[in-house]
Amino acid sequence: MRTSMLRSLARKTSTASTSYLTRRGFASGSAIDRKVAILGAAGGIGQPLSLLMKLNPLVSQLALYDIAGTPGVAADVSHINTRSQVLGFAGEEQLGKALEGADVVIIPAGVPRKPGMTRDDLFNINAGIVKSLCTAIAKYCPHALINMISNPVNSTVPIASEVFKKAGTYDEKRLFGVTTLDVVRAKTFYAGKAKVNVADVNVPVVGGHAGITILPLFSQATPNGNLASEEIEALTKRTQDGGTEVVEAKAGKGSATLSMAYAGAIFADACLKGLNGVPDVVECSFVQSTVTDLPFFASKVRLGKNGVEEVLGLGPLSDYEKQGLEALKLELKSSIEKGIKFANDD
Repeated sequence: MRTSMLRSLARKTSTASTSYLTRRGFASGSAIDRKVAILGAAGGIGQPLSLLMKLNPLVSQLALYDIAGTPGVAADVSHINTRSQVLGFAGEEQLGKALEGADVVIIPAGVPRKPGMTRDDLFNINAGIVKSLCTAIAKYCPHALINMISNPVNSTVPIASEVFKKAGTYDEKRLFGVTTLDVVRAKTFYAGKAKVNVADVNVPVVGGHAGITILPLFSQATPNGNLASEEIEALTKRTQDGGTEVVEAKAGKGSATLSMAYAGAIFADACLKGLNGVPDVVECSFVQSTVTDLPFFASKVRLGKNGVEEVLGLGPLSDYEKQGLEALKLELKSSIEKGIKFANDD
């Protein structure tokens, strides 16, 4: 009797898991071989991100890299019965092997934010890590799509661009700052306030990936929730402060690792779909841009076989959003320039 119950539960769990992945937008299986490398795979974001990428049927090889601890993470994840082969790499001497042949490189490496810390406080540590990793990427997989998660994204993406320029490998179509968590939060918060099905919600988020540089365009949200202006302002503030909300709730024991891993997996999946020729794959991302007078800016991006196929415009903005756009520009400009200066100071 007990065995029968367990088998039944296993069948239900398997069906539910498959249904969940399909519902969350992961692409269906494909015969195309794609290698994904995760740099910082043993960390708070890296481990759940490794799990989620192992579940993605588009991944045939999963290379997990960190300074230490990666063989254990790789062994654990490798036991999951999905398509991809998993290998773990630890230490600087194995970084090249982890990167060779990668189609997509995801970078969650670095230190997380703690209570009272701003993203700028992370800069001195994470900037150096990103510079070093991008130097290796330029050497071992210069044509990979780079998904930058390491904060402060407003500065680490410009750092990466400068490193690649120096190496002669820079392709602006292949470098992305992952801002998907801002979109995930905006969708979740909006759905709760508007009392609509979150699965049906879409909210573009533009600007950058820190504080007031995060600008959710709730005026363009679908379906239309007919929210009052004060509700929109409160939702905007909560989306901008979402990371701080999690850091404070964890009381010094972590930052937004699980939701960030989910968002990172969603964006990586979109990149893989684009590489495989799936049409009309659109996500928000922090990329080289002419949408504003800033050299980098987050907006909707159409993904394709070469990475960025098209950087889409902002569309119509409300007066409140126009004010937010002007307010964020100075801070975002400063963060971009800080990254560029760091990359060029030898």
